Amino acid sequence: MAQYTKHPVAAPPTAPERESTGHLLLRGYAIVVFFVAFAHTAIYNLVGQFGAGIVMILLTLAALAIGVPMLARAQPHPFPWRRLPWSALGYVCFAILSVAWSQWRGPTILTWLLLAAVTVNALLIAHAFSWHEIVRALASAFKWILGLSLALELWVSLALRGPLLPNFATLPTGDLDPHWYWVRDNLLDGGRIQGIVGNSNVLAIICLFAIVTFGVQWALHARWHTTLALWMLLAAFLMLRASSATTYVCAIAAAVVLAVALLIRRTRTPGARTRIYVTCGASVAVVVAAVIVFHKPLFEALGRSADLTGRTDVIWTKVLERAATHPVFGNGFSSPWIPTDPSFDGWITDHGITVFHAHNMWLDVLMQLGVVGVLLMAAAYFGLLWRAWFFAADRPRWDLRADRPYSPLTLLPLLFTVILLVQGLAESTPIMLWGWLMLVLFSFKIKSVPLVGVGLSEQSRVTERGQTARRIP
Repeated sequence: MAQYTKHPVAAPPTAPERESTGHLLLRGYAIVVFFVAFAHTAIYNLVGQFGAGIVMILLTLAALAIGVPMLARAQPHPFPWRRLPWSALGYVCFAILSVAWSQWRGPTILTWLLLAAVTVNALLIAHAFSWHEIVRALASAFKWILGLSLALELWVSLALRGPLLPNFATLPTGDLDPHWYWVRDNLLDGGRIQGIVGNSNVLAIICLFAIVTFGVQWALHARWHTTLALWMLLAAFLMLRASSATTYVCAIAAAVVLAVALLIRRTRTPGARTRIYVTCGASVAVVVAAVIVFHKPLFEALGRSADLTGRTDVIWTKVLERAATHPVFGNGFSSPWIPTDPSFDGWITDHGITVFHAHNMWLDVLMQLGVVGVLLMAAAYFGLLWRAWFFAADRPRWDLRADRPYSPLTLLPLLFTVILLVQGLAESTPIMLWGWLMLVLFSFKIKSVPLVGVGLSEQSRVTERGQTARRIP
């Protein structure tokens, strides 16, 4: 029970400022956007292709309905036009320009609309929310995905007692390839699970993102530590059961970068930082060389084939052949590929299913938008990595004081970026949907709010009385 003094000099207690209903609804909108972006395959498996498209259209219309009045009123704070992620936006513009020379104009227009929708939502979330609110929204979305994944796996194993097809189809499943299933009923037999996203690799990487997010919340001394620890255990359990070699490598890379960032934070002189940079750079070079030389036994130890499950011998070879036909400007934007389009239908197949991306973000961009697209994408990711590193490694400072404490939150964009870049070597998801959402969101947020808790977007919110109240980070 709250206690306060009755001394006549002391001011009477006041209730904390309450957020307006509109701001609470805005938070709910952000959680829905994160959920739909990360669990897009779940939406697809639930309501089909057209239903998933309608969901994205509704989210984009909601973003415009929220964002346009906000820009017109300049509330809760002016829009930082000069801080926009121009490299990423340049890629978006170049993608739509590729309609002029695209070899598949229909997929280019369709997938560009998806790219634009994700970009608009990312910009709005970065502008409308503080760093702490973004982390809270991410954590809430991940909790929904993890909880529903466990519930669906349990329902399939205990109630349905058999594999589940997309859209809850009731076709005979005995002769179908397991890759067609939404959930394969592997929770109790020790096999790889898929969760609501219907893909083991996607479920595993989402679990890794969730562990990073929950870990940051834990370090921020969030309430309900026991509950947060249980969510972290669930994420770790699902990640292990999904058994994705790519995710394991991403986790190792994130752990190494985290260790280096923490070491940098403990240094007191520029010389000490230089020694750490040189040592870590040399170590990374040795590790990369060892992986290149001994990749076959390493992949076998991880339970994967030396050709990365058909990537190098089949997928990457065909993608490079098509990229060579238009090396400068590419063949036309399409992320993801549209399997029903004649240009992709049956071009590259895996277990009888048409592949919808190159399983390497750089090769995918090279085929679609050529060398120019690769340069734009490299500029976007390099800019994010550069800013995210110093966002995490540098002590917060805006005046002569140089002893302010670090915030654990500043590590989150760096770890997310490292995970995306490492995953991009074996997947193309970092250039579409949630990968692109994270790229645009963090690029814009770090540029516009480089200090957690400092700035208009960090310190103001609209309350029930229509006034501006100070937010405590």
